[in-house]
Amino acid sequence: MTRPFDTTPEAHAAQVAVWRGMSPAARAAEAVALSVAVRDLARAGIRARHPEYRAAQVERALLRLLYPGLAERALGPGLESP
Repeated sequence: MTRPFDTTPEAHAAQVAVWRGMSPAARAAEAVALSVAVRDLARAGIRARHPEYRAAQVERALLRLLYPGLAERALGPGLESP
């Protein structure tokens, strides 16, 4: 496992030990929680760049970030319309 550049070897070893001690269900729950957190941060970034967007527009912009080709086919090109 490659250590992130911004993490000390000791901190990385401690994190890996925690992961190895978790059950598969706990690791899956942690992965889901991290995914939710990343999406929330992405939404906050979209709102910061586009304070005029309504909630539906923020969600469309998030979909375009996460799934660019699929979102364009499903939603069409262009701005995040309601």
